[in-house]
Amino acid sequence: MAFHAIDDPGQDRPSCVEASPDAMAANAAEAAAFLKSLAHEGRLMILCRLADGERSVSDLEDALGARQPAVSQQLARLRHEGLVEARREGRVVLYRLADDRVERIVRLLYDLFCGAPTGASKGGR
Repeated sequence: MAFHAIDDPGQDRPSCVEASPDAMAANAAEAAAFLKSLAHEGRLMILCRLADGERSVSDLEDALGARQPAVSQQLARLRHEGLVEARREGRVVLYRLADDRVERIVRLLYDLFCGAPTGASKGGR
């Protein structure tokens, strides 16, 4: 699954309404698949931890308070979806975010849902 770069807010970009219906449908399908990959609390927590750098399964277990089978299952899904990559270092497998685009969306989600100061309203609620 390939994802297009997310534009910086300050950059000029074409309007969505200027795209052809076929292009809009393809982009919407790609975005929906990407969002579906993120639609799990465990996967989001793993991605958030990986935004700070490579981690092993045992590092993620400790950081998330989760058991190894659950962490491994979600990492396998994230690898399959192309959101994380793995490399072996001796007997340890280290995981990292697949590219800058994934990191950008994870950091945006963090800013929107986790970064508000204590006592601040989240999402206008």
